[in-house]
Amino acid sequence: MNIYYVELFDYYGELFTDKQKEYFKDYYFNNLTLQEIADNNKVSKNAVHKNIKDITKKLEYYEDKLKLYNNKKEIEKLIINIDKGIKEKIEELI
Repeated sequence: MNIYYVELFDYYGELFTDKQKEYFKDYYFNNLTLQEIADNNKVSKNAVHKNIKDITKKLEYYEDKLKLYNNKKEIEKLIINIDKGIKEKIEELI
């Protein structure tokens, strides 16, 4: 699931505040614990946890409404199928 959130963040990350982006990146990219993030930002561990939870819920919400990640995956499937079809046609001609 972490990879999913990271990929969604690639699409929707700019919709968050600088502090939210910092928490998310520290947690998912830098593998810091909630306590380490809290200590670095002089906030409670609970505040960091709440922010991370809110961000992931918003990422899911944005994807549910905009479907950028889903559309990318569908396009990738179409390209693979087209590529496969072209290869099969080339093999038939050879």
